[in-house]
Amino acid sequence: MSCPAFTGPALPEQPIKVHCDDSLSRVGNTMTNNDILRRIRYAFDFGDAKMISLFALALHPVTREQISAWLKKDDDPAFQECSGTELASFLNGLIIDRRGRKDGPQPEPEKHLNNNIIFRKLKIALNLKDDDIIEILTLARLRLSKPELSAFFRNPAHRHYRVCKDQVLRNFLIGIQIKYRADKPAKRAAKPDMQKVSI
Repeated sequence: MSCPAFTGPALPEQPIKVHCDDSLSRVGNTMTNNDILRRIRYAFDFGDAKMISLFALALHPVTREQISAWLKKDDDPAFQECSGTELASFLNGLIIDRRGRKDGPQPEPEKHLNNNIIFRKLKIALNLKDDDIIEILTLARLRLSKPELSAFFRNPAHRHYRVCKDQVLRNFLIGIQIKYRADKPAKRAAKPDMQKVSI
């Protein structure tokens, strides 16, 4: 695959070489729980031991073999699907690791995740404000207004609630990698010009 150069606003003096990752680079590709787990692991350079410890913080013990199977490519015979409960447990563990454990009963991991829930958990784990998220999306060349962003975090029953599309979550994960792992920037599927999302 030919990878275009990406010039991000955070590093205006030097073009960023983008890293090819088919799980996020195919336009229109529906992301899976495994894609998201791989991307977060890569962005923060988590080793197997760290991954196992994050699951343990959410009281969801896993083995090194399970981690390895979830991170394999989809066409690998040893590949295993990461369930919604497993990804939710991992994200809950990431929140505890970065923000500390709350007093009282711990939240039960969701059995079924959607992009809005995943987005919200990452926002909490990384302690991001709206301006921070917009900046991260800008790194991936995605333009989003504050009202559009806040719609993703509203109660689903609210009339201004909007479903977070794969395009938004995908670019948010790409932006996270650009921000937190600048040594190996992410591959963007987007055109060089700034994208505007229709929600």
